[in-house]
Amino acid sequence: MKDAKAMAFVNAYGVLAALENLCDLDSEAKAICQGLERPVNFCFDVKGGPCFTLNFTKDGCKLTEGDAGCTCKMSFLSPNGFNNLIDNSKPGIPSKNPKQVLTFLLGPFTKLTNILTRYLRPSDSDLKDREFFEKSTILTMYVIGGAICALGNTDEISKVSASNIVDGEISMGISDKVYVTVIAKDHILSLRKEKSEKPRAIMEFNSIDLANSLFNGTASTMAELCAGNIRLAGMCNMIDNINRILDRVSAYLA
Repeated sequence: MKDAKAMAFVNAYGVLAALENLCDLDSEAKAICQGLERPVNFCFDVKGGPCFTLNFTKDGCKLTEGDAGCTCKMSFLSPNGFNNLIDNSKPGIPSKNPKQVLTFLLGPFTKLTNILTRYLRPSDSDLKDREFFEKSTILTMYVIGGAICALGNTDEISKVSASNIVDGEISMGISDKVYVTVIAKDHILSLRKEKSEKPRAIMEFNSIDLANSLFNGTASTMAELCAGNIRLAGMCNMIDNINRILDRVSAYLA
């Protein structure tokens, strides 16, 4: 059972937050940003849900909390309304600088999210391209990291697991490819998109092919653990609770 509010946070800090990384990884996305005439700071303000700003410049995209410095804003009356933007391309209410909202939403933003969707929901033919396959898996790793934190803070089942995680950093990643750090502080989770220097727990997949198979459900976590292809180290309790949240991530992102 998905909670609409929790789903909105997953869409914000898991899915749309991956635009930061898309604009670094994909040449077409980079070109879209470089073609901007001026910076666009697009705020999404969801009643009863997240409020965040995607800041687009020629250098790429960065997500910031709240609406400070936004040049335009789209408001949503409920988390379901925001989720409809992600699932069905139904926009919210332009509540600041409507002209820029509509121009950017129907132009660069839609182009970027279409590229992101192709990476996150790739076709079999897409995955035959090795470069695409690797970028798709890396972007999925970033989405999963953001979704873990979103659900740990908002989903009632995941919050139980988060409440059992002691303070510290959990390093998650794919060997030599990509790492994220889940930070637990007073049972609230946040994400840093880089490798932890002082992790209290580590979960690391030994190859990008393994990670992709685990993400799409074609490999067995237990079998790969027994084969030594997944490295677990540090505080087992932290890893156990992150894995419980990961089960919820799978349900939300299915």
